[in-house]
Amino acid sequence: MHTDVERCVRAVRSKDARFDGWFFTAVVTTGIYCRPSCPAVPPRPANMRFLPSAAACQQAGFRACKRCRPDTSPGSPEWNQRADLVARAMRLIADGVVDREGVPGLAARLGYSTRQIERQLLAELGAGPLALARAQRAQTARLLIETTSLSMADIAFAAGFASVRTFNDTVREVFALAPTDLRARAPRSPQGGTTGALTLRLPFRAPLNPDNLFGHLAATAVPGVEEWRDGAYRRTLRLPYGHGIVALSPRPDHIACRLTLSDLRDLTVATSRCRRMLDLDADPVAVDDQLRTDPVLAPLVDKAPGRRVPRTVDEAEFAVRAVLGQQVSTAAARTHAGRLVTAHGEPVTDPEGGLTHLFPEPAALASADPESLAMPRSRRTTFTTLVRRLADGDLRLGPDSDWAETRAALLSLPGFGPWTVDVIAMRALGDPDAFLPTDLGVRRAARELGLPSTPAALTARAAAWRPWRAYAVQYLWATDSHPINFLPA
Repeated sequence: MHTDVERCVRAVRSKDARFDGWFFTAVVTTGIYCRPSCPAVPPRPANMRFLPSAAACQQAGFRACKRCRPDTSPGSPEWNQRADLVARAMRLIADGVVDREGVPGLAARLGYSTRQIERQLLAELGAGPLALARAQRAQTARLLIETTSLSMADIAFAAGFASVRTFNDTVREVFALAPTDLRARAPRSPQGGTTGALTLRLPFRAPLNPDNLFGHLAATAVPGVEEWRDGAYRRTLRLPYGHGIVALSPRPDHIACRLTLSDLRDLTVATSRCRRMLDLDADPVAVDDQLRTDPVLAPLVDKAPGRRVPRTVDEAEFAVRAVLGQQVSTAAARTHAGRLVTAHGEPVTDPEGGLTHLFPEPAALASADPESLAMPRSRRTTFTTLVRRLADGDLRLGPDSDWAETRAALLSLPGFGPWTVDVIAMRALGDPDAFLPTDLGVRRAARELGLPSTPAALTARAAAWRPWRAYAVQYLWATDSHPINFLPA
């Protein structure tokens, strides 16, 4: 979008928050860059430059605006609706792969050369993977500076910097303030220590309807791993350097996030995965405008706009749970998953009580006795084949997954039909166009709304909803009285 100058100027003049994260405005006369909704008086169009990423702004020598804090913008929705090389690379960078494995590690995961990845990221985002990762480290550092009492040396290494000197230089360059000055300007008093809880605000593009989002997560919560308590969805997180516990609560203009981490180096990854689970980088206006073109869906959208697709923090975990949920009720699926957690999950300590385990890794489930699984023999075969393939690395599910290739790999497994593959594509892989024409809830809603109820006919009708059929499923499900559609009391 940053190449459409006229459209960008209109967005800046109207201070339209919907475009935050789509592009950034660099002001040549002041040397700062802002989000489109910056409350400051807009500069003259001749003094504006529009860039596709914060990293591109930083590479061009601009520093972040202290008023609108462009580093806290929602992410671009482009990376959630595409599965090409650039989108997959951006999802991996957000997951901290460059910080942990370097650019060669990123290239190895994507199956391309480092040169090809550099070239494509530069062409589309104006910055390479190292610059994009550096911008992310700067944002993490600012968050830790302003919300913890950690020493600056601890913050430097927790944010992923190789040295305190690099940390100091980057913070001064990006924010035009020394780290100590950033802390002095922070509006909140420092909290916690090295293992204390961090309180964050996760931004999103309005509107956001939390009912089906949190309702789905709460209604399907696995005992010991997830719970709904005091208006918050809580769950344990398996992270690269340790584990964590997160509590997420919907607010009118943000999601309140409280994180307890065993290792602060996991902060960026934990935040990214929570945003992905809640689909916070979606563009609800684009989605809803497309679905409103269908006269059957229009009243559903107008009644409760801004529905998101409830996703996951662990793709392999969700695939296992999808198999456990085949042809059984939500309650039965929770029971099956809870038994696996008790038998094979890794125990954790929850300071608030209630959560007891991390969901078992595929390797732990692969060693389980199939006869101990309370399910039909055919589903046992499906389950054991899946966890063995995941444990061996023959099947990889993650933010870097190619949607088409992964669908084909899943369909080749015994017991994997269209419903299982599509629900994994929708909620684990993040495909916004995944569709469930054989789902019981979708077919029931179709009959009540006068839509075709057979899978083939409904799929043909749903072609008009592309590329947002996963969101159409949320609106169809919402016609039912199932607990997944309601924010818990």
